[in-house]
Amino acid sequence: MFHLIEQQIRDALATFIGARYGADVSVVVEQPKQASFGEYALPVAFSLARRLKRAPRAIAEEIVAWIPAVEGVGKLEVAGNGYINIRLNRGAYGRALLEGRGGQAPQEAAGKVIVEHTNINPNKAAHIGHLRNAVLGDTFVRMQRAAGRRVEVQNYIDNTGVQVADVVVGFHYLENKSPEDVKALIQQPKFDYYCWDLYARVSQYYAENPRALEWRRGTLHAIERGEGVLAEIGHLVSDAIVECHLDTMWRLGIAYDVLPRESEILHLQFWAKAFDQLKERGAIYYAEEGKNRGCWVMAASHFRETSGEDEDSADDAKVIVRSNGTVTYVGKDIAYQLWKFGLLGLDFHYKPLRTYPDGHRVWVAADEPCGEAAPEFGHGSEVYNVIDSRQSYLQDVVVAGLRALGYPEQAQKSIHFSYEMVALSPRTCAILGIPLTEEDRRRPYVEVSGRKGLGVKADDLIDKLIEKAKEEVDSRHPDRPEEERLRVATGIAIGALRYFLLKFTRNTVIAFDLQEALSFEGETGPYVQYAAVRARNILRKLEERGETLPDFHAVLDKESMERQLQAEDFWQLLLAASKSGAALSAALAAGEPSHVARYAFQLAQAFNSFYHDYPILAEQDAGKRTFLLWLAVYFQQQLEWTLERVLGIPVPEYM
Repeated sequence: MFHLIEQQIRDALATFIGARYGADVSVVVEQPKQASFGEYALPVAFSLARRLKRAPRAIAEEIVAWIPAVEGVGKLEVAGNGYINIRLNRGAYGRALLEGRGGQAPQEAAGKVIVEHTNINPNKAAHIGHLRNAVLGDTFVRMQRAAGRRVEVQNYIDNTGVQVADVVVGFHYLENKSPEDVKALIQQPKFDYYCWDLYARVSQYYAENPRALEWRRGTLHAIERGEGVLAEIGHLVSDAIVECHLDTMWRLGIAYDVLPRESEILHLQFWAKAFDQLKERGAIYYAEEGKNRGCWVMAASHFRETSGEDEDSADDAKVIVRSNGTVTYVGKDIAYQLWKFGLLGLDFHYKPLRTYPDGHRVWVAADEPCGEAAPEFGHGSEVYNVIDSRQSYLQDVVVAGLRALGYPEQAQKSIHFSYEMVALSPRTCAILGIPLTEEDRRRPYVEVSGRKGLGVKADDLIDKLIEKAKEEVDSRHPDRPEEERLRVATGIAIGALRYFLLKFTRNTVIAFDLQEALSFEGETGPYVQYAAVRARNILRKLEERGETLPDFHAVLDKESMERQLQAEDFWQLLLAASKSGAALSAALAAGEPSHVARYAFQLAQAFNSFYHDYPILAEQDAGKRTFLLWLAVYFQQQLEWTLERVLGIPVPEYM
């Protein structure tokens, strides 16, 4: 509601200024420095003053005197040298919230948003860095959907890359395992853990035996061609690991719509068609000499701003196809990006991969029809690629490829949703049993490395969080059934993890600290969850007394709302609870899920103050008690909407 009125003020003011002054200005709505100044502040008179060559205050007074009324606005006041402060009609605002106006589901916007996230190499178990990617991507999807956008969630599977090849090398050359042996291992628990250790062993073997890198090259060729024993093992490994990753992410409530695979980008000629387009339109050229001799490269002028240097310097060119004919990652990603926008003229075949417990189905790319009709995938109007900041250069090259091919609009709408790495606090390493050197213990954080086998597997971290949360739940509710306590602890653990990964801005390096994440105090998931549980408990206690909620619509008319909301504390509490739309809008505009996380924390703080200051069920004044009960219900709705729908954080039964 707060956000809706803000938009109505913008629209009304822009229309009035255009009609009266013939000016087209951007109307900025600010929050006043003090609550006593009102709910909104408009500095528009200052920008008009420069155009009209008049004093800002005189313009502001004119606007206040002549602008038509805006629904929900009680009063406009001129302040200082020309600010316009706006006060809402409190009774009308409260009644509108009670009636659900401004809180209904938004109308779906045109076009489809594609968000690609997670993208874990299917060669080993997921680790905590992958969790930040997936949680950020999933929350951004939830934000877009809450704002009325149609969103398709993609998880790209690089099943023909170096990482998969290295695990195949380990199985075939180091362990002498056949495809049948690998199939048997897949049936055992924690196949992704087995591959984690094997991948680290292979990396160490390369370091000690550099000539073994020939095994990798040969394996890569075999996997890309899809032929022979090596390709068969690669197929088995990647498919099995993908299933493990889906299991891990579902523990956090993360699901996907479609899993495009790199193997189909090659086998279905996606790359071949993109390659032809790149050559035909001069986006790449064949290097006849120099260090890139025999390669197809993209000139630096396409993707890098230069400072007086030779724009076509071969030293700065990006290799798209190597001299041995293999395409680089970025080349395949250009083809993939073209497909996302529906620009390639080709499509995958699809087959259903699994149905999640909530009934949602995820599809996976295939190279031949499966006989079952799939939804239409791709054809996005905006594409967000959730990839860590270390890949910024390659993402720039992908966008440059679109621009060089003559697709400037799609290049503009290809957004790299970047983020910084996740490390571990030394204290968390100790809890998880990760050995540390004395130097590590002195550092603020410890970096993880999958190639070195150093780090915490995602499932191990989730398990440890659940274990610690359950210890707290057991101590508080020892008489509750075991299964119930485990369910509650799991909800707390998931909330703790998701909130910790979301509360920092994307450009912040995170040092994950298990104890801090699970704390019931401070800016944490459990703190916010606790507020939502408390709100539910008020209604539960009411029910235990044999009472039911009053008919708010009948009792709290506009005059009653106005009377109750004259109390400044109540008004500020209601305002805080009603700003979810504004918080969501600001988060989407900035591309920062952390804004919604911060709003959830502030909402929890406001509710906890309300909970402590007003013993609702003990209130003797019937009118005030009804208002307090409604405010508690409204807080509960806003907390649960923000947590469950937008942040993906469950609200436990109790804490």
